[in-house]
Amino acid sequence: MRDFIRLDPDDNVVTATHALQAGVQIEEVTTTGLVPSGHKIATRPIRKGDQIRKYAQFIGLASQDIAPGEHVHTHNVAFRNTETSYEFGTDLRPVVPVPEAQVDRFMGYRRANGRVGTRNYIAVVTSVNCSATAARRIADAFGPDEMAHYPNVDGVVAFVHGTGCGMGGDGEGFEALQRVMWGYARHPNHAGVLMVGLGCEMNQIDWLLDAYGLQQGPLFQTMNIQSVAGLQRTVDMGIEKVRAMLPLANEARREPCPASDLMVALQCGGSDAWSGITANPALGYASDLLAAQGGTGVLAETPEIYGAEHLLTRRAADRETGDKLVGLIRWWEDYTARNRGSMDNNPSPGNKKGGLTTILEKSLGAAAKGGTSPLMGVYKYAEPVTAAGFTFMDSPGYDPASVTGQIAGGCNLVVFTTGRGSAFGSKPAPTIKVATNSEMYARMIDDMDVNAGDMLTDGITLKQKGREIYELILRVASGEPSKSEAQGLGDYEFVPWQIGAVM
Repeated sequence: MRDFIRLDPDDNVVTATHALQAGVQIEEVTTTGLVPSGHKIATRPIRKGDQIRKYAQFIGLASQDIAPGEHVHTHNVAFRNTETSYEFGTDLRPVVPVPEAQVDRFMGYRRANGRVGTRNYIAVVTSVNCSATAARRIADAFGPDEMAHYPNVDGVVAFVHGTGCGMGGDGEGFEALQRVMWGYARHPNHAGVLMVGLGCEMNQIDWLLDAYGLQQGPLFQTMNIQSVAGLQRTVDMGIEKVRAMLPLANEARREPCPASDLMVALQCGGSDAWSGITANPALGYASDLLAAQGGTGVLAETPEIYGAEHLLTRRAADRETGDKLVGLIRWWEDYTARNRGSMDNNPSPGNKKGGLTTILEKSLGAAAKGGTSPLMGVYKYAEPVTAAGFTFMDSPGYDPASVTGQIAGGCNLVVFTTGRGSAFGSKPAPTIKVATNSEMYARMIDDMDVNAGDMLTDGITLKQKGREIYELILRVASGEPSKSEAQGLGDYEFVPWQIGAVM
């Protein structure tokens, strides 16, 4: 393995493939001190105020003179907000649909409304934190012994959260929470749903039913603690309602479904310098394969495309789609400013330890998860995704909140790349985790489904790794458990994004 990787001829830094001591020859320069694995090395003199360039893009400004061979990181690089002139639709690479004979299939659950699930859960969804204990006790009542009688049901899951009251009855925060609740109530990975509220909260269940036209029936029930007359009675009644749903949910059977019925959340967390070189581009290739099948990939985490959004607007299918993405960037600039933050508060300390210096550098790697297909739609947080192909959803960079929005929008599977090693899983849509480097993959092999580090160490190509991820998507969609799913993760990762004042 080489000592470094140069990503573009015009870059003025290269990336160390392993820890380097002083005195190592890098192209025409020699390292001047210790450079950790994944960190950057200057390949030419960089004067104070000059741009640092990686991926042939701007990632920060030199905060002091940097000599050739010097370690380039937070101690000598400053962040600056982007000042981008956007182009729209100038880098469109049309997706060529696969012939009918090459359509891939997976074994999914075809629902009555035509949507397709990859799992078959019964959900207990709360409207407010005040009903969280009731929901957990209802779900916890269904242990392995009872569930063994219903082999086609993946489980009973409580989706509880810390909000739902102390908020305005309209506006961004309320609307986002209602979209999350609606998305989980009608998610194709749920065979049955029980919604549990308190009764006096701002986020009224009845308002949700009216707003979205939800109808109660054998597999969709609602209840309020105050109306039922107390916590224990609510728990007892909820258990009865779920128990009545189980035989009906167990009637569901997997059947062959085209890959076009898949909607995959494209996610990353605990990133490092290799994220944008191995796992994210490989996931992007898999996303392009899915788009060619007529399926949908949903990129999110708006703060983590900051500084790379101009690359996505060039792929926008039309000006309106591109303008929506730019509008999200402007909203986030204002949102962080009025809360006395900075877009550069992300990357996290772990990201920086892994070699990422600014959000601009992190974003350029994160955007690679979207492949090269045209950007077909831009959606609000938890808004139903209706376009096929590559799409984008507004969300924070906080992984649980972001994935919650993607699942609410309809994603029936999640692929999550990580360089530091994120212990993350999700329900009802299972998470596949892709490691960016071989060392972490070996250390956390019980948590990682795919090792993209062999793209660095073993000569595995982007196409080979992308195909490997895509084929695993089909297998997990058909019922093969992912590593995080096998460990039972996902019960505590339901985190609706809380926007606005808590009153």
